[in-house]
Amino acid sequence: MPTLRTCDRCRPAPLAGLLLILLLAALASGCASRGKPVAAPGAPLSATVPGPPAAGPDPCAVVYEHSDADYTPGGLYRPGQADHAPGGQPDWQRIAQPEPKPEPRSAYGNRSPYTVLGRSYQVLADARGYRERGIASWYGAKFHGRATSSMEPYDMCLFSAAHKTLPLPSYARVRHLGNGRSIIVRVNDRGPFHEGRVIDLSYVAALALGVYQTGTAMVEVEAIVPPGQAPAAVTASTTSAAAGSALGAGARLYVQVGAFSDRGNARNLHQQLRRQGEPARIVRVRSGGQRLYRVRLGPYPATALAEAARERVRRIGFPAATIVIVD
Repeated sequence: MPTLRTCDRCRPAPLAGLLLILLLAALASGCASRGKPVAAPGAPLSATVPGPPAAGPDPCAVVYEHSDADYTPGGLYRPGQADHAPGGQPDWQRIAQPEPKPEPRSAYGNRSPYTVLGRSYQVLADARGYRERGIASWYGAKFHGRATSSMEPYDMCLFSAAHKTLPLPSYARVRHLGNGRSIIVRVNDRGPFHEGRVIDLSYVAALALGVYQTGTAMVEVEAIVPPGQAPAAVTASTTSAAAGSALGAGARLYVQVGAFSDRGNARNLHQQLRRQGEPARIVRVRSGGQRLYRVRLGPYPATALAEAARERVRRIGFPAATIVIVD
């Protein structure tokens, strides 16, 4: 996570000319009072009034070079290089926030489960109902122009974000729990892969929300499902209450809470569920030549019981839980 540094080029002004500097500062203050007004605490940032365009070169137009040689699958991109903000600050109030609209799932970035740094993540089948609180961070110039997980180029000057489990693309409202500000972002990337962090904001999104100024902040992330967005297609291994009558003889229903390539991660989830009073079990399987450890509840004799168990574990913090049929 980038750290904020004070300007190391600043020097005290000599006493001679101090009155002139104070006079110029007063004039600049008077001009600034006619510039961009700040949103009232708690007001959405879309309610602010844009000011005049910023002078000087566009800091978002800088072209960065990226190489796949600096990335290891399942690892991080240039881990030894610190991230940073662009050379100048863009006028974020003149950058439009995305308007949620129905979009097909990206052909890339939605494989589930996937593994990064030895930990497996399950992509949500549907964003509906997702809401979570946690730490937001941001990423900037180090990744500007590099392909995101959805293979779209990352633009640090658009209102976008990275999330570990929301489908790509998705839309989300992010609310800063400290200052009450809220923005809308389009999720088109994966991350942040740090314990306790729930979302990685683009540089401009972090600047607008007030996260850039502190580096990280506590936020609430709520998925936005655009009107007309069709529910995600149900795969052959999942079911719903409406499909209960279609179960074949001998079929069993389970609630799958997670699937991991690392047995330790499966054990951790298993223990969390057990502490909540849920009769969880670990099932070891092979899929695509890879050994997986699936954490499940069940079996359940009726679809209604499986649905109730799924909603119960979703309420205690496992929104990716799904119902699976095992013949």
